[in-house]
Amino acid sequence: MTEQAPRRRGRPSRTAEDSGPGARERILEAARTQFAERGYDKTSMRGIAKAAGVDAALVHHYFGTKDEVFAAAIEVSFEPALAIPVILGAGTEGIGERLARYFIGVWENPATRAPLLAIIRSALTYEAAAKVLRGFVLRRLLERVASELDVPNPTFRAELAASHMIGIAILRYVIKAEPLASVDTEEIVAMVAPTLQRYLTEA
Repeated sequence: MTEQAPRRRGRPSRTAEDSGPGARERILEAARTQFAERGYDKTSMRGIAKAAGVDAALVHHYFGTKDEVFAAAIEVSFEPALAIPVILGAGTEGIGERLARYFIGVWENPATRAPLLAIIRSALTYEAAAKVLRGFVLRRLLERVASELDVPNPTFRAELAASHMIGIAILRYVIKAEPLASVDTEEIVAMVAPTLQRYLTEA
């Protein structure tokens, strides 16, 4: 009887399906769906791999850990590389309105809302999810915004602005409190923009 060669550790063998240009995108899309439908705690790397139609080792190769997949799902929703220029590109004048409009726009888009709902719900219950969300929001968004603010305690002010918007997200999209859940988005922007502007610009 011929002995089987020992299984090699490290990067999995590449098949046409696994190594194609869309493999990473399929994994990420599957992860977003899994987190949205099952929540952080019940989502596993194996489950993500099965949903994406790839070997579990390939998920680990691209993302490392479940926390890193979770962070990538957040990034896909917020797209910080695109968001920062939109929010900061025209200087501080009108920054409160741009921030409110961008944030509400992300939540109003069904494609990005579902994973964000899972992220918020998970972060309220599981410390691991909260840690990932804090790290992403602080490092990738708030610190970038704060670095452009010419005011005392810029990070604290950016966090206040974020807390305001996250509170709106929880009440409007998670708890669905009325009338906030049904009011037109332009009315929300008009009401909150001056407060965000004050947080971010007034000395």
